[in-house]
Amino acid sequence: MPRKFGEIAFTPEVEAAQSQRGSRQTYERYIANGPANDSITLEIAEFIAHLDGFYLGTVSSNGYPYIQFRGGAPGFLKVLNEKTLGFADFSGNVQYITVGNLEGEAKAFLFLMDYRQRRRIKVWGKAEYVEGDSALIERLRIPGYPAKVERAILFHVEALSENCSQHIPIRYSATEVEAMMAPLVARIEELEQKLDEFTPHTLSDRNSV
Repeated sequence: MPRKFGEIAFTPEVEAAQSQRGSRQTYERYIANGPANDSITLEIAEFIAHLDGFYLGTVSSNGYPYIQFRGGAPGFLKVLNEKTLGFADFSGNVQYITVGNLEGEAKAFLFLMDYRQRRRIKVWGKAEYVEGDSALIERLRIPGYPAKVERAILFHVEALSENCSQHIPIRYSATEVEAMMAPLVARIEELEQKLDEFTPHTLSDRNSV
């Protein structure tokens, strides 16, 4: 089990709950012997490059968590280096809740989910928004996507943890379903064309009997 994950997630209250329920010793051993898991590996970078969406969590000044789904073309969440992720923040409903939350508290959370592969990665860290940096915005811009980029959001990784796949439903995007169906659709069209060509001859043969 990742050491940095335990240092962040296992607060005194969580440790007390584990002790009361008999799991504290096991987790103490895992954390003591586990790797740090506080950097983006090549494997995780490849996983991120295929994502077309993720969940971003921030914390408001009144202590409530706020979760947003962010979606885009695969690769819009970019690995800038082994400790930093970034993405373009587009014009939206102008509520600016994430921006406001990050003004007061940088602590943030990413929940990365691949339903097709039944794989999820949780990322703890600190986030910031950057406005007016045209070079950074261009680096994060999605080619061919027309939406206006208002700012960049950077996520500084402190800990990562990958869960088991239990209870994750398998889901496919419309694009993935279309790609899987394409050979079948092509075959159906081919057979329909052959049927259209075959039918007149068949009727003619029957009429001549």
